[in-house]
Amino acid sequence: MALISPDNRGLRLATRYAVLVLIAVIFIFPLVFMLMSSLKPDQQLLLDSGSLRAFMPVGDISLENYSAAFRRAPVATFIFNSVLVTGITVVLSLAICSAAGFAFVFVNWKGRGVMLSILLATLIIPFETTAIPLLLLASKLPWIGLDGITWGWLNSYRVQIVPFIADGLTIYLFVQYFKDLPHELVEAARVEGASWPQIYRKIVMPLSGPILATAAILKFLVMYNQYLWPLMVTQEEGYRPVMVGLQYFFQLNVAWGEVMAYLSMITVPVLAFYLYLQKAFIASIASTGVKG
Repeated sequence: MALISPDNRGLRLATRYAVLVLIAVIFIFPLVFMLMSSLKPDQQLLLDSGSLRAFMPVGDISLENYSAAFRRAPVATFIFNSVLVTGITVVLSLAICSAAGFAFVFVNWKGRGVMLSILLATLIIPFETTAIPLLLLASKLPWIGLDGITWGWLNSYRVQIVPFIADGLTIYLFVQYFKDLPHELVEAARVEGASWPQIYRKIVMPLSGPILATAAILKFLVMYNQYLWPLMVTQEEGYRPVMVGLQYFFQLNVAWGEVMAYLSMITVPVLAFYLYLQKAFIASIASTGVKG
């Protein structure tokens, strides 16, 4: 077997880094274009879009588009609604779907194979086919609140959260991950007299950092980008998320600078959440490796 010379190894490493940098640049270009365009008036934005000036802070640069975006629509309310709904849904989804995955993998109960098959079959059903029946159901469901019993969930946060807490894909991800965990740890804990909730909290979940981060990212992207369902169930601005709020900028005269400013603002929570989970993902892998 021929040994790889230091020169070849260095060339291969440099080539790999060059490819990675090129890929990073390709992915970051749309973000740079969006940010630079949000600082320019419409006429300059359109003129610069056909050249490299679109990616540079040149010309008449200001924050006027951001001020105009706030004047045109309640941007802060839309961002708050999306972050609130998405955050609550992600937390509840991770708790419920991980518990369901744990039950499918570690707890031996009759019919779990059939139930898992039915659950996976729901993945092929598009949401559009169930949206209308779900809307009719949500419009008649009761709710117990501070004002007593009310009927109908429309124009509320709960109607945007509850239908998406549990889903087949997230449960399936947990099932596949839990199958690869060392079952000897669970069996030893059962011999020692540990209950299923104790095993779930103290053994399985501390080892599930990578799948928690993965499922959280996927659920966050789905919920944060929701458009059809919030458009159907929210008629009041106080409950509408960012994607529904985007239509405010395409009514009457379209101001592309304001559109870019709005897109820049609603992208910030996504990037912040992704960077936070990426750090948590790496830390969880490192801690899991040390514990293993």
